[in-house]
Amino acid sequence: MSFGQGGPSWGPGDSQRDNNTDGQWQAPDGRTPGSAGGAPDWAAMAEESAARGRRRKLLLIGGGVVATAVVGALVAAVVVAAGNGSGTSGKDLPSPEALPSKSGEALPSFTPKAPAPPPDPKDFVSSSKKDTAPLSAATLFPGARIAVGDHTYAKAATYRTTACASVTQGALGSVLVDNGCGQVIRATFSTGGIAVTIGVAVFDTEAQARKAMKQSAGGIASLNGAGVPTFCRNGSVCRRTANAYGRYAYFTVGGFTSGKNVTQSDADVFTAGDDVAEFTFRRIVARGQAQASAAANAPAS
Repeated sequence: MSFGQGGPSWGPGDSQRDNNTDGQWQAPDGRTPGSAGGAPDWAAMAEESAARGRRRKLLLIGGGVVATAVVGALVAAVVVAAGNGSGTSGKDLPSPEALPSKSGEALPSFTPKAPAPPPDPKDFVSSSKKDTAPLSAATLFPGARIAVGDHTYAKAATYRTTACASVTQGALGSVLVDNGCGQVIRATFSTGGIAVTIGVAVFDTEAQARKAMKQSAGGIASLNGAGVPTFCRNGSVCRRTANAYGRYAYFTVGGFTSGKNVTQSDADVFTAGDDVAEFTFRRIVARGQAQASAAANAPAS
């Protein structure tokens, strides 16, 4: 028997069938199925059973290959779909801030520290402990002349002394001494027959300077020399002022170099005195600003 086509191996003109006149199948030994004394062909049946087992195994192996191929195709389709943006996008992922840290510890936080305010320039000219820059007639009144607005004044004589009362008139000397005056620096400026002397009295503290200014009586003595004759002496009437800034109290006396008395209508004398006082005030302020700037730019210790 042959199992290649699943049926008997005869066909038209088969000699075995032609020799069987009654149409009954005969075995090669001349026996027919069911004939007396005929036994089943056990070897043929065993071979047929083995062949069926091998065919079933091949079918199972083939089906597994097909199933594996189908699963692989599905996985590939999912990967391609994800690459085309049809799957989960990056937008659905948690932000880096939401991801847990490796250590699980909170990151350190820092409170921003506001920068220190710049030093106040006035602090440096309000106390001798801070006001340590060189101080002299040259530092207060540099140059050969000064200019305030449209007005220009030539610098004449300058003078510095620690004997504060010696350069005053009237009661101002005792006022300066009683409040602890350390020195007085004077300078004279002139223009067109008008002269003004300013005296800067230096104290240790702002409180002392302000008190001396409020208590002032009499005035600073005029300073002649360097082309300016004696003025505002011998009883002539002159204009006097008193001011203070920081630890400095400054006083002016102004009038005519001719000895003429000053009246309320002599605006030029008033203007000259105000200009010299304004220039001195600015110089003291600049002194404080310079020291404050130096302190702000100094390296940290």
